[in-house]
Amino acid sequence: MQMDGVECHIPVLPDETIECVMPWTSGAVRVIDGTVGYGGHSSLILKKNPEALLLGIDRDKGALAFSKERLAFAGNRVQLAYGNFSTLAERAAEIGWNKVDSILLDIGVSSPQIDTPERGFSFRFEAPLDMRMDRSSRLTAADVVNTYSGEELTRIFREYGEIREAKKLANAILRERETEAITTCGKLAEICEKALGKPGRRTGPPAPTLPFQAIRIEVNGELDELEQALESAVNLLNPGGRLSVISFHSLEDRIVKRFFQEMAVTCKCPPGCPVCICNWQPKLEILTRKPLTASAGELAKNSRSACAKLRSAKRING
Repeated sequence: MQMDGVECHIPVLPDETIECVMPWTSGAVRVIDGTVGYGGHSSLILKKNPEALLLGIDRDKGALAFSKERLAFAGNRVQLAYGNFSTLAERAAEIGWNKVDSILLDIGVSSPQIDTPERGFSFRFEAPLDMRMDRSSRLTAADVVNTYSGEELTRIFREYGEIREAKKLANAILRERETEAITTCGKLAEICEKALGKPGRRTGPPAPTLPFQAIRIEVNGELDELEQALESAVNLLNPGGRLSVISFHSLEDRIVKRFFQEMAVTCKCPPGCPVCICNWQPKLEILTRKPLTASAGELAKNSRSACAKLRSAKRING
């Protein structure tokens, strides 16, 4: 299956994800795929349980159109909605769902988005700097690179890319844009190579990898979206319901890990408090003490699964 010449998205961790998201093989369970993308995981969910009902949400209208075709086999068991995954509670309410049984969030940019040059996500292509998951939003990567101050760029590269030489890269961008606006992925990649590349560099990702990641996160507000989505998801789950999250870099994974831990603790009183006075009731039971990662077999078939980490938890105490 293809769209605009791009092969259909191959879902990462397919077996592990379905085991976490869909432990039910029958029954009209309600599932939200908050980042339905090109329908890879959703198609597996719907096939495993022929009675499952699914709401798929995405901010990419092109992906939704593709998913509509890919998931057509499930008929009226599928409903698709345009929006950010942080609005999953609102999208669920619009179709009359006040509680659901399972929620999946597959965070980050999809392979078809990366592989479509005009989307401007990849430094492999000489294409306009864009990086918007929702192409109707205003802020683009070019806006960030050409209008943000040196302090703002340094913060983004340091916080979202965890780049040690963040200030050096920011200064290189400032110097370059004084002469001419930076409008293409190729030009930004060239600046990254000059500022961060090391002679004889043989290990680690290419120099533009982390800067491009940092700018993409800023353009799409990804980390804020994730935190909001996690809060909404817990409140939306039925007792025994599952929350499963696939992340692709350490920033996302740390947010998910910390949130699960906070929701699973039995007491939030200050250390040394002799008696519990917080009346806190844990909301989640963590099902994956360590994140699930791709097997050797999957890595051989899909190299982009190398960075994927899956964490899952179960709702408790209604």
